Amino acid sequence: MGTDAAPVPEVEGAILAARERLADVVLVGPESTLRRELTRHGGPGRHIEIVHASESVTMADAAAKSFRQKRDSSLRVSARLVSEGKADGMVSAGNTGAVMTTAKIVLGALHGVDRPALAAVFPTSKGKAAVLLDVGANVDCKPHHLAQFAIMGEIYYRAIFGAERPRVGLLSIGSENHKGNELTREAFALMKDLPVHFAGNVEGRDLYNGRVDVIVCDGFIGNVALKISEGLIETVSSLLKDSLSSNLSSKVGYVLSRKAFQHFKKRVDYSEYGGAPLLGVRGVCLIAHGSSNAKAIKNAVRVAAEFVNGRLNEKIEGELASAVTLGSRP
Repeated sequence: MGTDAAPVPEVEGAILAARERLADVVLVGPESTLRRELTRHGGPGRHIEIVHASESVTMADAAAKSFRQKRDSSLRVSARLVSEGKADGMVSAGNTGAVMTTAKIVLGALHGVDRPALAAVFPTSKGKAAVLLDVGANVDCKPHHLAQFAIMGEIYYRAIFGAERPRVGLLSIGSENHKGNELTREAFALMKDLPVHFAGNVEGRDLYNGRVDVIVCDGFIGNVALKISEGLIETVSSLLKDSLSSNLSSKVGYVLSRKAFQHFKKRVDYSEYGGAPLLGVRGVCLIAHGSSNAKAIKNAVRVAAEFVNGRLNEKIEGELASAVTLGSRP
């Protein structure tokens, strides 16, 4: 019940996911509303079921207050299904703060994880994805939190994108080892001894050039970077579309340029990646964009299923345990 057009994208995305056998999907929300929407598409089928929840968390709701007061919200019921082992993971395109608060309280953190982190996927000029974390779950961090983010992000990248040894960078104001503030300098000292391929400090431009695969920062910086990136992509897309409409003089040129524009849009389209995982919680929690369409919801379900099948949580706990001091290799 979280998207701007809920529950239409959620239901259509669930149908796509079930049709492609990505997962069995449980839709959580007002049963009559969900059943009516499913009926428009021929009914739930064998791989979709409904669990009733009488309340919904809105974008206007404060995270902690909604958790306390809306005990039968679709969000809280979803988390409870995961906590009780009746579902392997949850996907929500609703209020990000409420999703994170609910997941942290109901699901709890993995052993060895002090702060769950939100990871976002970005396109790069090399045609592969880069992962930035944390992008908003933790505004204030300590050095060992960033070290934990590095381990979780590296494991996530390996499992989802198939890289054998992802390169991990620490976001700073310069590539030199001594650059940065107190947090990044202390985090650097910890990360260089982690069981990951640490590439050192990276700058903001490296988020898009493919120099590294995983970029680590605190949630304040990460959220600013995320919002700037979203705004930049929207602006560039709009400018390209305007230029395409006004400056083409031939039909052939129009067709070729439009194909190039569509290719560009696909490369920067958030719906290709589905959503951002909240790494470090028990179970699986994917947070999708509020404007998600059916394709984005389907891909969020796909990523959640890959997270479960890849046993990422077990790997995170295991690798954190092998680097208890966060300063020595196993």
